[in-house]
Amino acid sequence: MDKNTIKVIDHLIGFKKHYLIKFLILFQLFIFVFSVFPAFNQVDSTEVKSQKEKKPKKILPLFDSDDPLNVTLRFNLTQFLKKKEKAESLDGVLTIYFSKTDSIDKNVIIKHRGIWRHENCDFPPIQINFKKSIYVYSDSGKIKKMKLVTHCQTSPLYDEYVLREFLVYKLYSVLTDSSFRVRLLKVTYLDTEKNRKPVRQYGIFIEPVNILALRTNSAVIKLTKLSQRSIIPEVMARLAIFNYMVANWDWSIPGQHNVVVIKPLTLENAQFGVAVPFDFDLTGVVNAEYAITSPELGLQNIRERLFQGMCYNKEVYQEALNEFILKKDKFYSVINEFPLLNQRSKKDIISFLDSFFDQLNKQKNIDILIYDFMENCKKL
Repeated sequence: MDKNTIKVIDHLIGFKKHYLIKFLILFQLFIFVFSVFPAFNQVDSTEVKSQKEKKPKKILPLFDSDDPLNVTLRFNLTQFLKKKEKAESLDGVLTIYFSKTDSIDKNVIIKHRGIWRHENCDFPPIQINFKKSIYVYSDSGKIKKMKLVTHCQTSPLYDEYVLREFLVYKLYSVLTDSSFRVRLLKVTYLDTEKNRKPVRQYGIFIEPVNILALRTNSAVIKLTKLSQRSIIPEVMARLAIFNYMVANWDWSIPGQHNVVVIKPLTLENAQFGVAVPFDFDLTGVVNAEYAITSPELGLQNIRERLFQGMCYNKEVYQEALNEFILKKDKFYSVINEFPLLNQRSKKDIISFLDSFFDQLNKQKNIDILIYDFMENCKKL
């Protein structure tokens, strides 16, 4: 092999070594980069997740106004009205119209609820379960389910009963913030099976109890073995007198029948809670033709008042009644300024409340009323 050939071979070998070295360097750099990037990727994904968590919640202002809210509920209305099984659930879509150009669809599960109305009304009350939680205040917790108060029968008269029941909720809120917020609805019920014509009636959304508790810095008490002794005395006296005023006999602290009990977190004494009433369709203020009385209570008609509070001394009742005297004008304003009831209905409600407040116009009459309370109170 001559010298020139040997030089060519050496040159080729050197050339290959040069590129081999460059290849090894690039390969090592490649390994380094991909060994470091996963760590960066982990940081990036955490940041993205954090950003998602901090993303502003979509607030549905269901309880921020007293104006009627238009909603549409699409589901198998035919099946629902058969009321075969109370535990039956039906898929549906709830459309909420905040304005002519602003609406939102929510996938929901619809169930029957209630006891008396479920058995005696053609159109039973509804529990709406949201498949994806909603928020109604910026600082509220998640809402998974909500009560919808419906009409009992489909007619304008039964629409008025819903309006009157809505007013009872508003009257109680005059006395305390520890009351359920409610929203009046104009509901269109659409049958997805197209076997029934659309039904258009008033309804009421009731604030979920867990949201009520958060709003009032309280915890929900789920114990059913409670008595009126478990409630803060001035709160219990107020609730009992309010139910007396509106002629509501259908409530009880034991078993939490048409009341819920919450415990203010700022209250040091763990023994006491706050009772919050709901479900007022059988009251004298509503005066529904389908309402019944309680024979065991000796009531002759639904507008007859009966005090069902526990026994306190005269001073507790006097203080509670003073609160009602101070709030009388506000009570009447709530009724008179409500635009959806006609004057005849407003006069009827005010006349009925007058029969309560007439007992508070003089101290002598107040003493007589307190004596009546102490004669009929529950001696627990």
